[in-house]
Amino acid sequence: MVSITSDNFEFLKELGLNNNREWFTENKKLYEANLKNIVVFADSLLAKMNEHDVLETPTGKKSLFRIYRDVRFSKDKSPYKTYWSGSFRRATQLRRGGYYFHIQPGNQSFIGGGFWEPNKEDLQRIREEIAADPSEMRQILSNPNFIKTFGALQGEQLKTAPKGFDKEHPAIDLLRYKQFIFSRNFTDKEVLQPNFLEQANQTFQHMRPFFDYMSDVLTTDANGMPLFSE
Repeated sequence: MVSITSDNFEFLKELGLNNNREWFTENKKLYEANLKNIVVFADSLLAKMNEHDVLETPTGKKSLFRIYRDVRFSKDKSPYKTYWSGSFRRATQLRRGGYYFHIQPGNQSFIGGGFWEPNKEDLQRIREEIAADPSEMRQILSNPNFIKTFGALQGEQLKTAPKGFDKEHPAIDLLRYKQFIFSRNFTDKEVLQPNFLEQANQTFQHMRPFFDYMSDVLTTDANGMPLFSE
């Protein structure tokens, strides 16, 4: 069974205590050995996900984010991330939504997904659909399976109604969202369990009702006519 190991966590802890290029260079082989296991995990997760979705990401290795931090605009000049992370893209314009995994010691690991930065046109289309009929989205968000897995919809919100929408609209709580994201947290103990791969895959599966709804909305116009073909 492919799993995250205690060594994968220990390397990140050591990196957190020695976040400098000299230590990293001296321990490059240790990093590469740990990275190899993360790649195997990502490959296995990708294979499981392709059983229930169609993904554009070709390999687990391609899903992984670099460990090197972009410090150009950050006050924190630490050169390395102290977590493993990756994302999977759904294939074709007809499938919307993104998957993300984040592995970090200190009970900071999580599986997430959604719509982090929808563009202006997509956000307007989503709001138009919600304003016309919020019932389908509410049904998805109130599903016991969704609540058990993610709790509630997350994401940045406006303080008032978006331009062009009534602040007294009965779905104003949904219309204020600028992002549509959700996540499930995992303890270190849970991440190190042999079934974590299956738990991660199952968490991604539970995002599908929301993704399928959003995909239907974003690939049709206000009259329900398709905007794209497969």
